[in-house]
Amino acid sequence: MTPVIVLTSVGADFDAASMARELVEARLAACVNVVTGVQSVYRWEGRVADDAEKLLVIKTADERVLDLQALLFRLHPYEVPEFIVLSIEEIRGPYLDWLTASL
Repeated sequence: MTPVIVLTSVGADFDAASMARELVEARLAACVNVVTGVQSVYRWEGRVADDAEKLLVIKTADERVLDLQALLFRLHPYEVPEFIVLSIEEIRGPYLDWLTASL
């Protein structure tokens, strides 16, 4: 199993904790950090938008990414959800063991 990190963001008013719990309960994520207080500036529908958001940092494995994406897109409130998969250069020891056992 090759661990990866997936990033997505949701609106500040969205119940990100419930979505995070569902991803973990489905064993598609070992852990989801919900980071509040994120301010995002982006281009959407021809204008520059500036919104408060929450960032979800999802710890998973590459073997789970497609199933994670399917569930996340079903739960996600945005028309075009962010779904960025980051490789982990190094992870080892008890944390790697825990992550693998949690998926």
